[in-house]
Amino acid sequence: MSPNIDTIVIFVFSAFVLCIGLVFARTGINLKSFFAGGESVPWFIGGLSLFMSFFSAGTFVAWGSIAYKYGWVAITIQWTMCIGALISGMYLAPLWKSTGNLTAAEFIKERLGSQVQKTYIYIFMLVSLFIKGTVLYPVAKLVSASLGYPLMPSTIMLGLFMIAYTAVGGLWAVMVTDILQFVILTAAVLIILPLSFDAAGGLSKFQTNAQEGFFDLLNGEFTLGFIIAFTLYHIFYIGGNWTFVQRYTSVKDSKSARKVAYLFAGLYLISPVLWMLPPMIYKTINPSLTGLDTENAYLMICQLVLPPGLLGLMLTGMYFSTSASANTTLNVVSAVFTNDIYKGRINPAASDRKLMQVARLSSWLIGLGMIAIALMVPYIGGLVNVTISVGAITGGPILAPPIWALVSKRLSGKATLIITYVSLGINLIFKIILPFLIDFKLNRAEEMLVGVGVPLVLLIANEIRAYYSNYLSPQYLEFKAQKSSRKAQKANLSEEEISESLQQNKFGLKITAFALAFTAFLLLVLGLITGDNFGLLGSIAALIFVLAIIPWRASRRIIFYSRD
Repeated sequence: MSPNIDTIVIFVFSAFVLCIGLVFARTGINLKSFFAGGESVPWFIGGLSLFMSFFSAGTFVAWGSIAYKYGWVAITIQWTMCIGALISGMYLAPLWKSTGNLTAAEFIKERLGSQVQKTYIYIFMLVSLFIKGTVLYPVAKLVSASLGYPLMPSTIMLGLFMIAYTAVGGLWAVMVTDILQFVILTAAVLIILPLSFDAAGGLSKFQTNAQEGFFDLLNGEFTLGFIIAFTLYHIFYIGGNWTFVQRYTSVKDSKSARKVAYLFAGLYLISPVLWMLPPMIYKTINPSLTGLDTENAYLMICQLVLPPGLLGLMLTGMYFSTSASANTTLNVVSAVFTNDIYKGRINPAASDRKLMQVARLSSWLIGLGMIAIALMVPYIGGLVNVTISVGAITGGPILAPPIWALVSKRLSGKATLIITYVSLGINLIFKIILPFLIDFKLNRAEEMLVGVGVPLVLLIANEIRAYYSNYLSPQYLEFKAQKSSRKAQKANLSEEEISESLQQNKFGLKITAFALAFTAFLLLVLGLITGDNFGLLGSIAALIFVLAIIPWRASRRIIFYSRD
């Protein structure tokens, strides 16, 4: 491996992505355009961005480790995300779009009250800050270990890069770079897969050398109970996570919101197979990895089969997948702070210009907080496990009630807080207190079922009680009136605002097309420089160039008009 060539590849692609983000600096004129793309983002752009926002380098490290140890079950586990997205597309995504709200937090305030919103905002921001701060650490460690750079400077530089294009360009900058990241990562995976099969001696030899049960759908501790529980969890997570809700609300209508979720589902049906085969193949090449060393299986197969330059491309794809997850959360947390805390509570009369200043400043401050947490990880053992536990504890109690409120006329703000607090308390007891006091610990499936099942049971019980009491939430009636008023306001949008939104989306699609075409060119150059596998790289570059035609043609279909 040549660190110099790989470093150049990382810097060139990273600089290109940063430049793409910077060209959107002047496109955000207000909160709707900055955080929701004028609510007219093309569904295929939103779907790809949602897909890239969902995973990180941890996908290759954690699930890659499971693929190395247990085989196909790592793919089965990730297919639960496909099922969660299908359910979300059928029911939840269009419901979120129909609310007319800019953020999930805004919906919670209107439907369940400001006290519920306040509680949820602080929990969401805290959990997001810790979880996304820790996902920055493994990719910085990956780059540092692979290229021989110090860990701390690597973490800081990668983190600052992540913040820069999110704070400057807003949602369109995030989505366009998400698409680039998807293309680069997919190109890298498509390159490594045939090379891995070659290293293993071909498909038939890989199947022959694989251990017994390696291709079973279920294996080890990942039982049918765990898969069912994980599927239920992902219905709530993909259907209710505030980051993903933003993708459903930023498209033009409910039909497009469905398509966003369906595209995500389709990609998660295919992608896990492409991602997990390389570490599975590596098990037949080097079966000696044990313990935490199995987490390096993906990197080891990359180092074994990729020539200089292409390893840099793979590392860039892994970093971009992490930054896509982190910067989308960064954009949403900033949206929540600006729209629901600053505008909603601190300065309701703030001008669009002032709100944009707060939006960009909050993106920087929250992003710097993520970097600080990432830097703490090496010095605070187990922080990653703590944050994962925090996610498991808070996921059901925080995600389930707002989803329930999308369809329930009877759920009140008071009942929501009671259900949330009781669920959090029970989860804390089973996750932390009982293991500490009496050495009682739930297995993976039981932990997931408790985390999601408890709030679900409490919500059903509350609905039954309210039904037999003929109770109708006053907050539901208020929300219904606000929803009708908001529809009337949207019907009377100024011609200038409509034009600005159309111009932003036309510009975003053109930049997407250019970025894809230029990425194809960079891959061709990389193939010429490395000399090896030019045919493979050339074929992938040609495919990317063809894909660039899609957003270009979509941009040409956007026509500015006058209502006079």
